[in-house]
Amino acid sequence: MSNVNVVELQKSRQSFEDQLTLLLRDGAQRMLATAVEAEVEAFLAGHADARNSAGLQRLVRNGHLPQREIQTGMGPVKVKMPRVRDTGGGAGGRIRFSSKILPPYLRRTKSLEELIPWLYLKGISSGDFSEALAALLDPDAPGLSPATIGRLKDIWKDELRAWQGRDLSKKRYVYFWADGVYFNVRLEEDKQCILVIIGADERGRKELVGLWDGYRESEQSWKELLLDLKRRGVVISPKLAVGDGALGFWKALPQVYSNVRRQRCWVHKTANVLNKLPKGTQERAKAHLHQIWMAETRAEAERAFDFFLDAYGAKYPKAAGCLDKDREDLLAFYDFPAEHWKHIRTSNPIESTFATVRQRTYRTKNCCSRQTILTMVFRLCLSAQKKWRRLDGSQRLAEVIEGIRFVDGVREERKAA
Repeated sequence: MSNVNVVELQKSRQSFEDQLTLLLRDGAQRMLATAVEAEVEAFLAGHADARNSAGLQRLVRNGHLPQREIQTGMGPVKVKMPRVRDTGGGAGGRIRFSSKILPPYLRRTKSLEELIPWLYLKGISSGDFSEALAALLDPDAPGLSPATIGRLKDIWKDELRAWQGRDLSKKRYVYFWADGVYFNVRLEEDKQCILVIIGADERGRKELVGLWDGYRESEQSWKELLLDLKRRGVVISPKLAVGDGALGFWKALPQVYSNVRRQRCWVHKTANVLNKLPKGTQERAKAHLHQIWMAETRAEAERAFDFFLDAYGAKYPKAAGCLDKDREDLLAFYDFPAEHWKHIRTSNPIESTFATVRQRTYRTKNCCSRQTILTMVFRLCLSAQKKWRRLDGSQRLAEVIEGIRFVDGVREERKAA
């Protein structure tokens, strides 16, 4: 590659990164403005009964303070602090508003957009936020008040409702990843499972498609989610659905979308098989399973599959049976472009998003409502979505949509008549 091409490539990459950074900063600025506005509203509501000597509302909004910059993880974000005016006439001295989110001396902060949902899913109640945020942000940065957090939650719930009702008629998804996510927090009702569907569109962009409050991973709950997606415009079936062994999803899928190929997640299947083997055997068995789904061709994978069944079937029939019953669905990815294999062999887009959350959540003394959990999961998903990578070989998706046949990941060239 010539020096000129290298320079042009670097300029193009820098331009893309600059545009992406600007986009993320804009989102952070809106998020911060929303939080501060909610804090001001809570402050004014707390002094709604205060009157001046003329009997009028004592505290009123009075424009904004001069704009300033806050350093964040994505660079400087410009903010304008609302100003509250005390019209006077009351006892006890002047009432002043001082933001706890953006105090005058604060010049650096972390992302509240991610922090609040994380803390909720870790089981921290509204009353504990001040201490928690002070510990995580900075000892000199007081946290959000319960009233402000409550207002933010209300805003996020409205955003969730709007998102769940959005029009999807212009969307076309080629791949679906589906999974049910549980959290170790006390709920008002047991057995809540958050049903998640991530889709890859015809340009290879991954996005959160569906989020549903389900009863465990039941067939009925999955069917309701899929029907809701279809009602709002996702009428064309995806070409491939990736998921674990939860029977509810696989039973519901053909009732809503026809002719969808199935790909069982190899990470889940590996864990299921190893759980049926003695610990001393698991490391070696895991290597043999790895040889199956990392094989270059279906023929090689079939041979590795047969070897595993022969090697472990006699002594450990349950492990062999667990693997063999999903043979066709485990090897479906060979009929799709090789560039997509690393994306579609597992339900990793969902697993990676929630892995850390699952590790950090614990049972809290305070019950959380189902709606609160769903809202916090929604916020985390939107935050994670910003970091999701486009599918490799995205240009191949048009061929998948067209129905072109792939053999061992390579496009099958039809012979001329």
